[in-house]
Amino acid sequence: MPYWRLSGFYFFYFASLGALIPYWSLYLRSLGFNATDIGNLMAILMATKIISPNIWGWVADHTGRRMAIVRMGCLISMLAFTGVFFSDSFIWLVLVIVVFSFFWNATLPQFEASTFIHLGDQTHRYSSIRLWGSIGFIVAVWGLGSLLEGEAIRMLPMILLLLFAGIWLSSLIVPEEAAGHLSLDHEPLRRLLSRPEVVGLLVVCFLMQASHGPYYTFYSIYLQDYGYSLSAIGGLWALGVAAEVGIFLLMSRLLPLFGLRQLLLGSLLLAALRWLIIALYPESMGLIVFAQVLHAASFGVYHAAAIHYIHHFFTGRHQGKGQALYSSLSFGVGGALGSFYSGYLFEGFGARSMFLLAMLLALSGFLIAWRYLPGESTK
Repeated sequence: MPYWRLSGFYFFYFASLGALIPYWSLYLRSLGFNATDIGNLMAILMATKIISPNIWGWVADHTGRRMAIVRMGCLISMLAFTGVFFSDSFIWLVLVIVVFSFFWNATLPQFEASTFIHLGDQTHRYSSIRLWGSIGFIVAVWGLGSLLEGEAIRMLPMILLLLFAGIWLSSLIVPEEAAGHLSLDHEPLRRLLSRPEVVGLLVVCFLMQASHGPYYTFYSIYLQDYGYSLSAIGGLWALGVAAEVGIFLLMSRLLPLFGLRQLLLGSLLLAALRWLIIALYPESMGLIVFAQVLHAASFGVYHAAAIHYIHHFFTGRHQGKGQALYSSLSFGVGGALGSFYSGYLFEGFGARSMFLLAMLLALSGFLIAWRYLPGESTK
């Protein structure tokens, strides 16, 4: 198994997220966009995940050429992103983001499927590879916090372009045989998608990511408005992902100890607590730090449990489609809705209202998971 080649892709991919998610909204604000415009632009970034992963997942499952799709998506998205250097009008940025994100969002689900194919019956090692993505995120978000203070935020597009180049180059060294051709699955996809536990899982994933909308879109602006410096904000983002790294290191022990169902339920409850704390106590550095540590649960435990459920439910030649559905319904539909409602709530009812709604969405996900998700061991 090419451990370091797989890990390298995750490192650069999530390093780009470490530059994009915390700081892109601040860059857009520096261009003069208001909260509604920022929310809509971030929603577009997420919304292409609704369509893109499913198209490329279907192609990958029928051709077996996952890494070819990953490489193509990395290259075209990098080239498309150069459009941000030509104009900063709202309509132009919409067009650039649509093209960029359509291809960029095609890459990760297929790379995830390739990683699991590499792992074979050692799926418990997924977290030890994926944690390098979290390390990449930390390096980017922490390193850029002090670098991008004030007018230096305008350097962000060039930094992102360099990171996108790193993703493409790292994709070139992962062998195509990592994907291979998968055996035919015995259960038709339509029947699989009619199973209550599968539908329940996808709805839970949608709600969890919709609850993260205010965090991914406005957390940096929210804290900046309460007097936090950009270096402090970058440190808080890094702390959250450091906690995520810690939980990834422990997941191989936690999975057999607690099981997927208990871990997923716990992550949803702790996510609700996290959003409540951020909504009510933004002035308290101690509580904000505690809320960031809960990222270990609201993303780390949640993602690891969800990705194992997806791998368990979507077997054989449905693996690519399963990863695509997970990405499109959670990060796509859920993420887009989260960014969309955040912008309007921020403008109309105040920033705290965003996180209170996020809490309710996480609690709704908990109730659905409690009702529909199976508790049997899934490796």
